[in-house]
Amino acid sequence: MHTPFELPLLRAVTATPDTVAADLVVALYAGETADVFRPRLPVAARVEFDAALARGEMLADPGHVLVASTGAGTPGRVIVVGAGPGPLTADRVRRAVATATAWARERRCRRIAVDLTATGADVETLSAVAADAVVVANFNHGHMKSADPLPPVTEASFLIAAGQRAQLERGLVIGEAVNAARLLANEPGNVLTPRELADRAVALTNEPGVQAEVLGPDRIEALGMGLLMGVARGSAEPARLLCLTYTPPGVTSGPVLGLVGKGITFDTGGISIKPADGMERMKDDMAGAAAVIGAVRAIARLGIPRRVVAVVPTTENMPGGRALKPGDVIRGASGITVEVNNTDAEGRLILGDGLWYAKQKGATHLVDVATLTGACVVALGKVTSGLFGTSPPFVDALKRAAERAGEAVWQLPLGPDYREMMKSDIADIINSGGRAGGAITAAAFLRDFVGDTPWVHLDIAGTAWIDDVKPWATKGASGVMVRTLVELAAGDLPQ
Repeated sequence: MHTPFELPLLRAVTATPDTVAADLVVALYAGETADVFRPRLPVAARVEFDAALARGEMLADPGHVLVASTGAGTPGRVIVVGAGPGPLTADRVRRAVATATAWARERRCRRIAVDLTATGADVETLSAVAADAVVVANFNHGHMKSADPLPPVTEASFLIAAGQRAQLERGLVIGEAVNAARLLANEPGNVLTPRELADRAVALTNEPGVQAEVLGPDRIEALGMGLLMGVARGSAEPARLLCLTYTPPGVTSGPVLGLVGKGITFDTGGISIKPADGMERMKDDMAGAAAVIGAVRAIARLGIPRRVVAVVPTTENMPGGRALKPGDVIRGASGITVEVNNTDAEGRLILGDGLWYAKQKGATHLVDVATLTGACVVALGKVTSGLFGTSPPFVDALKRAAERAGEAVWQLPLGPDYREMMKSDIADIINSGGRAGGAITAAAFLRDFVGDTPWVHLDIAGTAWIDDVKPWATKGASGVMVRTLVELAAGDLPQ
């Protein structure tokens, strides 16, 4: 077993690229910024860059890499990474710096320097994103392997003004929270049980201002959470309900942001069992919970002046002898009765009780995050998260937060006709409306548990897991939505 990730030492330095003490200098190339970019390169590297540009070998395409020698001394090499055409965005900067960091790790470069002044963009804004990228690129998905993993980058210097050090610290905190969420979602189901998820969450959020409450089956039953307990019936592992309350010093009024994360630590589909092919991936069906936990950790460590209530209902979905059967009717703590016509539509059940509990704890605005539907993957692929909501101003606030965070979201409709598809003959609602519009009818189900509270639902079924190695990302859990939730907490919430 190895450490999943190590945090690098981050430094703000005023040195020039040809004098900084590093094994490798990272420069971002966006094509149209050449006038700003070229003079920053060491002379020898500039010659190689110009020659590659003349030959058509140097492209601004994302992930494209040119390695140039700087001659004798330190640093020995400059890596020029394509950041794409047009104005630099948070996502493009993060990808470019992560690409360079991954390249450095593969070649055992332990000290790197990142030259953001060569981008021609707002360095102060981008420095937090770049620091985040270095931290996230240090993640080791194979921490359970017996072989030694690639060594991490241990030191990253950023060629920025010393006064921008706070932005580096912010990036480090957010990147570390993303990695914490990735580690949770990567853990196998026999390691990360509902009890273990709750225990780790309490440890991860042991920060000033955070109070943690973990409810076991008796308390959950006493609260009338028949939806959560219904899903949990088939498993030998007892369910848990985690509640994290963050109260920053001196903040006693104003909106309370409620975050609810789906915490299915392993999903077989229950009696409506999934196909065997790919079922091993269902350990990540708690990626929404991981995002919420990581976000609370970062929000508290950054001291964001926003009261937050985070709720994580967590259980396994197993086909045991006491498991839910298609046709069963169960009642949530809200009093809503649900006819279960598909036991593999279990995430919305536990979220129903979780949303109700967040409101009881004082949440004035609600966001739930869940790997909820394959239908969302069909609709948006694996690069964009689905967004649904009831309050246009709150939806817009979430969209702005996602843009600042560099995470792609797309709003889907949620009209009354979709709710009609969820009617039951014998209960208030069924839990699955079928294949047509499946991501939307799942959101329509959740809406019944929200009432008039401003609410956003994020379906991350397609974005929570990276299937193929990319220059800037390894396979496995992505930690998606941690950054967006932090940005949302830091911004203004509409009344």
